[in-house]
Amino acid sequence: MTIAATQNVTDTASGKNRDTENFPVGSLLIRPDLRRHVHAFYNFARAADDISDHPLLDAADKVARLEKFAVTLLDGKNNDVPSAVALRQSLRETGVTPQHSLDLLTAFKRDATQLRYRDWDDLIDYCNYSAAPVGRHVLALHGVGKTAWPANDALCNALQIINHIQDCADDYRELDRVYIPQDIMSLYGAEIADLSREESTPALHKSLLAMLDKTMPLAAAAHDLPRQVPDWRLRCETSVICVLAERLLALLRRRDPLFDNVKLGKLSMMTATVTGVVRAWL
Repeated sequence: MTIAATQNVTDTASGKNRDTENFPVGSLLIRPDLRRHVHAFYNFARAADDISDHPLLDAADKVARLEKFAVTLLDGKNNDVPSAVALRQSLRETGVTPQHSLDLLTAFKRDATQLRYRDWDDLIDYCNYSAAPVGRHVLALHGVGKTAWPANDALCNALQIINHIQDCADDYRELDRVYIPQDIMSLYGAEIADLSREESTPALHKSLLAMLDKTMPLAAAAHDLPRQVPDWRLRCETSVICVLAERLLALLRRRDPLFDNVKLGKLSMMTATVTGVVRAWL
């Protein structure tokens, strides 16, 4: 399938939106004047991610479409990608660098061309482009500088890896994409084909637990982020997200992502929100 074979470069919506994420996106905790800018960034990321995850587009087509996102974002006369046009206007108004958005596009292009990850460092390098820029962009909107990046990156990368574990079966079955590092799978004797089963084999279960073990220090390092954020609304938001990450990590230890749809329920989300807000002020 080529670009010419479809109506436009963004005609690949997945149906996912802010309400389907593990964490709040531009929630009521965010300053009202910044909420629309957070949404503009999210909509850009969602549209680009939908292209990288589209099961019917080949790798070259995905990369070409994603390049169009970058061109539209940087070229004030190009209006081919509506979400990029909206984000371009947001960046003009706020003065936030486009680099965070371009880093995301780097990750989405990698999704189109890289289906396996050698080791943990390889996966973290991917997360540094696919996840960390999201938090960096939101911090920049609030005037928070690079000193908060280490804690931000830890939180965003932890959330990304949690998502990889939650979706490991679907990623393999639908896209032949495996984020579980190959050296971890080899260590425990897991096979790629194990991801096609209805429940995890003992070897795959151990591999996923090893990923959770490696993610725990990231979640712990993320606890420093709220106290580095002067804006009380964003401090509460980041604190809530830290609690959500903790609860998802605990849930994934108890439940099999191949057998269950491992998500937090509404009650757990509500209690996590209250806990996070309280923690933000301790």
